[in-house]
Amino acid sequence: MAWNLFRFCAALRVRVLGSVMILLVLAVVGFTYYAVVVTNYWPAVLAGGVNSYYAFAILIPFHLLLVMLLWSYFAAVLTNPGRVSSNWRSDVDEESGDPLVLTGLELSKPMLNLQQTASLVGSGIQKIRYCRKCNQLKPPRCHHCSACGRCILKMDHHCVWVVNCVGAFNYKFFLLFLFYTFLETSFVTIILLSNFITFFNEGEIPASPESLATTFLTFVLNLAFALSVLGLLVMHLSLVAANITTIEASYEKKTTPKWRYDLGRRKNFEQVFGIHKRFWLIPAYAEEDLRRMQTLHGLDYPSKPESDSQHY
Repeated sequence: MAWNLFRFCAALRVRVLGSVMILLVLAVVGFTYYAVVVTNYWPAVLAGGVNSYYAFAILIPFHLLLVMLLWSYFAAVLTNPGRVSSNWRSDVDEESGDPLVLTGLELSKPMLNLQQTASLVGSGIQKIRYCRKCNQLKPPRCHHCSACGRCILKMDHHCVWVVNCVGAFNYKFFLLFLFYTFLETSFVTIILLSNFITFFNEGEIPASPESLATTFLTFVLNLAFALSVLGLLVMHLSLVAANITTIEASYEKKTTPKWRYDLGRRKNFEQVFGIHKRFWLIPAYAEEDLRRMQTLHGLDYPSKPESDSQHY
């Protein structure tokens, strides 16, 4: 009972924190929208004249980036990162790439218990990945998330900002969220910077004190987000280029220096974003990619032969 109560409290804490983080993201977006559109550029559009064309030209990319940011964000939040089927089992030894001769009654069952797993390991088969918390087999690159309480396919990390695990099915959406957040916050920082340059050059306040305070706070907030997201984006793009997740880079690669999933930057990139270029910048996949690329389903990952991974 105490254990169940602990899990209930942990799940409640995750849900409450998740709701707060979503509201925080929406609050930052709303505050930025108010400062950019309502306070600065929409009044300039209504005023007419030459400045109205400039203001209108600013608002178009601002709204486009904002739509892509929110689309990517909610795609990362609402998409299941990847759940392991209860009857999944591997036919391949993921360490060596050789077929596993596991046709006995133990693996014909949808679930394994600890005694069955121990008997398999004791019989000489030691390359099977098994989750004792979920009481089931784990596919390659799958890890258990304590926050979600289940195993996640190709788990990268549990992100409090998207209130979800980042895994096989939503990693692309998470990266696009970072990408469009960086573009949007950088764009806002640049367009609001002109207000301060005008103020210091002319020595007068170009707007009311309230508008100036709102603009200044928005400028600082977006500058801070742009710099922080840039570092995170660069880190994740380097992980994509090497076809490795945050968890794998932190733990598994230390014990597996010859990383077998690194197939080259192009193929590594396509395993996350797909083959069709027109879908690379939107949080969606082409139907052909979902049909042809097994890696997008989070269960099967091609690896290079042992002889080709000596450089790692």
